[in-house]
Amino acid sequence: MHWITIILIGIAANLDNLGIGLAYGIKKTRIPLLSNVTIAFISMAVTYISVKIGSAIAHYLSPHLADMIGSFLLAGIGIYMIVDDLLKTKKDFNLDKIDKDQNNIISFKEAALLGLILSINCLATGIAIGANGISAIWTVLSIGFFSVVAFSIGGEFGLRISKTVIGRKATILSGVLLIFIGIFELFI
Repeated sequence: MHWITIILIGIAANLDNLGIGLAYGIKKTRIPLLSNVTIAFISMAVTYISVKIGSAIAHYLSPHLADMIGSFLLAGIGIYMIVDDLLKTKKDFNLDKIDKDQNNIISFKEAALLGLILSINCLATGIAIGANGISAIWTVLSIGFFSVVAFSIGGEFGLRISKTVIGRKATILSGVLLIFIGIFELFI
């Protein structure tokens, strides 16, 4: 079993959640447990589907080739995330657009929207995980667990601190972690 990989993927997939949780905490916007679990559940569902797609694709390839493709995909996604963040080709995520009623509480509906937006990161990663033959169930549980933890910790610390390196560089940290996972998976 790829336990280290599963844990690291859970962390990498949720570093953005930590940064967003920090930002919401700084703004004193609460993410209630139901909303937090909703975000995690959506990420888990998207990841599960994409892992199954990756597994289906891998059936048509030799195990060695599937592992190599999955590893290169993970590292490639990590490189893309770093380059994209450094070049700032995407617009900054506007947290105010999620809290539509501006009541400083992320409701169930607002959490569902945030969960969909954040789960986009899980699509390509899930396909790569599936191609590598990594357990879908354990990966999904890891992503869900670390999603809830990241938002909880981020929100709590955000209430206490102002802007941090973690919040500003979460995408780069996620990218580096995915590159590491891709290289690690090549050799196990």
